Amino acid sequence: MSQNAEAMANCLRHRGPDAGGVWTDVEIGVALGHRRLSIIDLSAAGAQPMCSASGRYVMAYNGEIYNWAEPRDRLAQEGYPFAGHSDTEVLLAAIERWGLQKALDSIHGMFAFAVWDRETRELTLARDRVGKKPLYYGWCGDAFMFASELKALRVHPEFDASIDRNALGHFIQYAWISEPLSIYKNIRKLQPGACITIKADTAPWSAPVNRYWAANRVMEAARAQPFTGSFEQACDRLDGILTESVSERMVADVDLGALLSGGIDSSTVVGMMQKHSDRPVKTFSIGFDEKKYNEAEYASAIAKYLGTDHEELYVTPADCLDVIGDLPGIYDEPFGDISQVPTFLVSQMAARQVKVVLTGDGGDETFAGYKHYPEGLAQWRWLSKLPHGLRVAGADATAALGELSWKLFRPADPAAGKKVSGWRKAGGKLARQTRGWRAENPQGVLANHFARTHRPEAFVIGAQQGISNMVDADLWAQHVDPLSAMRHFDYTGYMVGDILVKVDRASMAVGLEARCPILDTRVTEFAWTLPNEFLLAKEGGKRVLRSVLERYVPREYTDRPKRGFGVPIDDWLRGPLRDWVEELISEQNLREGGYLVPAAVRQLWEQHLCRWRNHSNILWPILMFQAWYREQGVSA
Repeated sequence: MSQNAEAMANCLRHRGPDAGGVWTDVEIGVALGHRRLSIIDLSAAGAQPMCSASGRYVMAYNGEIYNWAEPRDRLAQEGYPFAGHSDTEVLLAAIERWGLQKALDSIHGMFAFAVWDRETRELTLARDRVGKKPLYYGWCGDAFMFASELKALRVHPEFDASIDRNALGHFIQYAWISEPLSIYKNIRKLQPGACITIKADTAPWSAPVNRYWAANRVMEAARAQPFTGSFEQACDRLDGILTESVSERMVADVDLGALLSGGIDSSTVVGMMQKHSDRPVKTFSIGFDEKKYNEAEYASAIAKYLGTDHEELYVTPADCLDVIGDLPGIYDEPFGDISQVPTFLVSQMAARQVKVVLTGDGGDETFAGYKHYPEGLAQWRWLSKLPHGLRVAGADATAALGELSWKLFRPADPAAGKKVSGWRKAGGKLARQTRGWRAENPQGVLANHFARTHRPEAFVIGAQQGISNMVDADLWAQHVDPLSAMRHFDYTGYMVGDILVKVDRASMAVGLEARCPILDTRVTEFAWTLPNEFLLAKEGGKRVLRSVLERYVPREYTDRPKRGFGVPIDDWLRGPLRDWVEELISEQNLREGGYLVPAAVRQLWEQHLCRWRNHSNILWPILMFQAWYREQGVSA
């Protein structure tokens, strides 16, 4: 048992390169393993797994409690005998003295932890409110197991590697796998803001998942009691809350910096950091020679204005291509957001100098920064006036028209790369434009926006729709305005399943801790009370955050259209990656795998090669699954 726990923990050495430990109770059959990334209290007093002062509780914990000093002072006044000053000990002490719920209510941070109660013989798993830190769990045979990443579970001798075809269908549809699904049938992800308690006699999957913080209920309460002050008062309040959040995240016993893209979110965070720092903040950005994808010049100008110690790295296509082979191992579970490549590269660069970085993640979801909000609202206004059945029939008809136009005008040899003329591919374009007609509510508008296909079963053999954050309406905010419904849907779907996974795996792969001040729930809860006119303006979203930023960085430095953090993958697939693509999705490999429909995948590839339609957004997830599947060697 101890050997299994140690082997599992060692698989996560990249997440905790500084130390490791295992605690076991052989009589009960419990083992906790841990790998440590030392950030607060570098001494042995911060080592894990950690026992509480009484010896009743044992904890393995991943993450950071940012306001740990406040509960520590209260616990010290109550007489708790602290041995060190780590946030782990504070969390453990709070659970021992106050109980789990009060302890969770008292902390702000990112975390996933397991705590074993030796008295009641219960194991409790808990995850932070937002879902910053991952937590997988499940039953394989008679063993209950959990870990931060799947690779740790796979080394357990009883692990069952059967793939969940419904989760795979979800992945092909959206390019990520939403909670509670995982790529494996017998493993789930714990929802953000949730905990689960397992006893020795708990039957598999019978333990309820309890939500100690439910984003949908918080959003509903915020909209029921909106902020009633002026816009300037809102800016003052946000400035204060966000400054406190940034300051808390600057506490570390190791070197610290920030990822600076030059956008509104990261510029706000860095501006606040520099204002409250007595030395130049270390900032890092990544650039591309392709102007369409390059923001490094903006980041450099902002860094110069703020006086940060700035470093930038311009990467070539070759640099990005060199990383692609490592992606299945880095991301551990199939993951299909191409911006995973530059995210890893900038993390790798920062990790050479610091162990902690602050980022601007969460600003778009929290303050309505994405283009798809005003576009989605406009679309929903006119869609909601038409009968749903009529819209679905129209979407089906245009999809059929797209298929027909391909059959009629398909080149004799699509692989030759001869470009199909514009009018011949009109049917395919129309089918894509009408896909959103299927929406039944504002959340459905965004779901269609993210969907690579509305029929995942056409690509994944035996797939059906699994229950996840993207389709479970019980988890959505109810009785709120359309913009709030969309923001909440992004917060619990796209942000948790894509953005936070991308940042966590990329940074942790190189032993770098990423902290996101905008995702402090005190910031979120305030933002959700704001009137929509404080968010959306003629120049775009994030109106209130833009105004706060102007207190730190002049408007001319950030007043420009929003860009994504990506690479020119559509051209790369036809060019330098073509041989890799052809090998992964050859008809033989697809048939031998037994998961994907060869004809459907090959048709996508042919259409992409002759530019009948840019299918990079669905081809990339398909390729990432194939690469992951080949590396893992998993079973049917």
